[in-house]
Amino acid sequence: MGRGGRKKERDAPERRCIATGEVRPAAGLIRFVVGPGDVIVPDLMGKLPGRGIWVSAERAALEQAVKKRLFARGAKQAVVLPDDLVAQVEAGLLRRVTEGLALARKAGDAIAGYEKVKGWLDSGEATVLIQASDGSERGKSKLRPPPGEGTFIGCLTSDELGLAFGREHVIHGALRAGGLTTRVVEDAAKLSGVRGKDGGQAPAKGTKTI
Repeated sequence: MGRGGRKKERDAPERRCIATGEVRPAAGLIRFVVGPGDVIVPDLMGKLPGRGIWVSAERAALEQAVKKRLFARGAKQAVVLPDDLVAQVEAGLLRRVTEGLALARKAGDAIAGYEKVKGWLDSGEATVLIQASDGSERGKSKLRPPPGEGTFIGCLTSDELGLAFGREHVIHGALRAGGLTTRVVEDAAKLSGVRGKDGGQAPAKGTKTI
């Protein structure tokens, strides 16, 4: 998203996914470590000690890594896999996205409500459009995200967005450039991948849904 996007992308650290074998920017993968009792633990903040084991932030890749017991190979030791490992990842990412949005709202970098969002989009202040996956398609089609990739988040339900914005439910939201925006966009992209294709939300033409 940054103005130096191309250079930043080239300089970003890359990691190999144990499921697909692909080398990709670390921002698009989930890091795991071996925790106490040799249990595999998701490290969504990327700060836990130990050898990192990386899996693409896609449900199919995570399920393959679990089914084929690839974590033991990545850790180079016997490990214990929780039965709900994929669910742990999804819940953790959801928590990070909603908390990030809540913090951005308090900082004045996130708003909710059709008219407010439309105002930000019309003025060019919005850098990311957020819409609930279970919102009316007709109502959502009236707003178009800013041009470019990573400018639309559609993987959260109206209740989940409501939690982030301190309301019962939210259909439309927006982010402007700020200290938390990049984190929210990256976490939302991972959550969308873990939840499945497009998080249940069809993208507007010419945009990439996260």
